[in-house]
Amino acid sequence: MEKGKSSSKDAMRRRRWVVGITGASGAIYGIRLIEELLANEYEVHLVITEAGWRVLKEELGWEASKRTAALERRFGEWLSQGRLVFYPNADIGAAIASGSFWVEGMLIMPCSMGTLSSIAHGISDDLMTRAADVMLKEGRKLLLVPRETPLHAIHLENMLTLARLGVTIVPAMPAFYYKPQSMEEMIDFLVGKVLDNIDIDHDLYRRWGDEHHDTGTPDRRRED
Repeated sequence: MEKGKSSSKDAMRRRRWVVGITGASGAIYGIRLIEELLANEYEVHLVITEAGWRVLKEELGWEASKRTAALERRFGEWLSQGRLVFYPNADIGAAIASGSFWVEGMLIMPCSMGTLSSIAHGISDDLMTRAADVMLKEGRKLLLVPRETPLHAIHLENMLTLARLGVTIVPAMPAFYYKPQSMEEMIDFLVGKVLDNIDIDHDLYRRWGDEHHDTGTPDRRRED
């Protein structure tokens, strides 16, 4: 019986991911990641910083003053079904602030240098950084997608500190070997790299050497 209960908890944990969106440019990365997780039948627990809401407004035209309504417009059905759960960043007592709440891990995409620095130095004064701290203390997956350039020595040292703690760093760097034809394809490439790192199958980009992957996009520049 105890073994069965343990298996049930493990299954629940594997179907839940925490997703964070911060004030770094590239909010669309986080939105597409959420869409892919939900489409793959995962439960998503979402937290967005104040600066993250500002970027959603500036880059995607979201009405940041009406946050629930903005999320409903993008994720209506999933939100109403409880598959997407949203927490205000000030809610330090939310479920994801506790290690007793079963999740597989946390993905912060995009991750600002300020948030990255707080996590690297154990500062957990809001829900975003507290949830990340929980992942570290519980030994769960923590993956950050920093979006900043150029990087100075403090940025690099903070990333090295986290990497040494087992955090996965996936910088928002596009690739061109698969010859993307649109902004959407470049966004999906990075989302795909994140999914690769958490062992979730996808078909978001053509892999190197994979001749059987066909995106349906003509490759006008490839030479015979």
